[in-house]
Parts: sequence; structure tokens; C-alpha cells
Amino acid sequence: MENKLNQQPKPRRGRPPKSSRDGSDTRAMLIRSGVAVLTESGFATAGIDGILKNVGVPKGSFYHYFKSKEDFGHAVVDSYAKYFAAKLDKYLLDDTVPPLQRIMNFSNDAKQGIVKFEFKRGCLVGNLGQEIAILPESYRLKLQDIFIVWQIKIENCLLAAKQNSEIKADVNCIQLAEYFWIGWEGAVMRARLLESVQPLDLYIDTFVSSIIAN
Repeated sequence: MENKLNQQPKPRRGRPPKSSRDGSDTRAMLIRSGVAVLTESGFATAGIDGILKNVGVPKGSFYHYFKSKEDFGHAVVDSYAKYFAAKLDKYLLDDTVPPLQRIMNFSNDAKQGIVKFEFKRGCLVGNLGQEIAILPESYRLKLQDIFIVWQIKIENCLLAAKQNSEIKADVNCIQLAEYFWIGWEGAVMRARLLESVQPLDLYIDTFVSSIIAN
């Protein structure tokens, strides 16, 4: 059965709702609502009605702000990717602490976020990656490109750690950065399942201890 978010009703010309908000504000609020819903439930169970209701936008006005539901999904993913890249930069580019500690600081912040939302929200990009078979093909390359950006950020931090002799000299930082995200996404999923940060602690501790210089 086709999932709710991918059902494509016949587009109609919509009008913006009567509101004191301007169009750009409403569009941004819809995207934020989409991020919140899709980090919790993903595409398979998400419906556009709930996203619109959160913002107080009538369904008939949806196509005033987005060409299609696929277009809306891309806007949500782009917004999340921008937000998450900024979060990574905040920690991984912090030259006041050693490179390995930057990765651990990022992990600690992520754990706080998961606890804050009571283990209901995960990584939107990771969620969509698990559902790629039911998504429009246009999402596949977008998600791959986002992971590459994240991998490069971790890779650069690991290179800095190698230059500081924090990690083993024979570590392949390119491969290790890819491995980091493969393992991280799995740890986030397990943390939500168990409603515990223990899987994230285990993963980061194991990752660091396997590469740290003796």
C-alpha cells in the first residue's frame, strides 16, 4: 500500500491562509514541522495533514508553498542537513579542545538531544536511508551527498587528531570517517529502541579506544 506522504492528490492552485504571517514565515514553519514529524516517524507513517495542522495551514494552501509533496520532502531534508552540518562544525571545528574530544563533545550533545525528546526523535537522514525503497528516486543521491559532507567533516577532525599524535599513525581517516557514520546511525537506532543512551556510549567508547594512540 502506498504510504501517506507519497500519495499524490491532484495539485490545485492554493491560496495562502489568511494570517499575519508572510509566505516565507509560513513556508519555514511548515519545514520545521516536517523536520519534527519525520525525525519521529519517517515517511512510511507520516501524513501531510499532521504537518499542516501543527502550523495551522489548511490543506488547500499546501501547493502555494511547495510544488509537490516530493518538493516539500526535499526542502525538509535540505533544512535538516544545513542544521546538522552547522552542529557538526560547532563541535568539530572547536580548536580550543583536542580533535578527539571534539567528536566526543558532539556525541554528548547528541545524547542530550535524544533524551530531551524522550527517545522519540532520531536522525532524519538516517531514518530516510532505512526507507529508501519507498522514497522517490530523487532522494537517493541527496542522502548520499549529505553523508559524504558529514564524512568529510569527521575525516578532517581525524586528520587533525593524527597530526596531534592522538590516534594511531596508520589509521585510514577516509575509511574511518565512513565507518563512523555507519556505526553512529546504528547506535542512534538502538538507543531509541532501548530508550537508553547506553548504545551511544558503547559505540563512541569503542570507536575512540580502537584508534587512540598508545
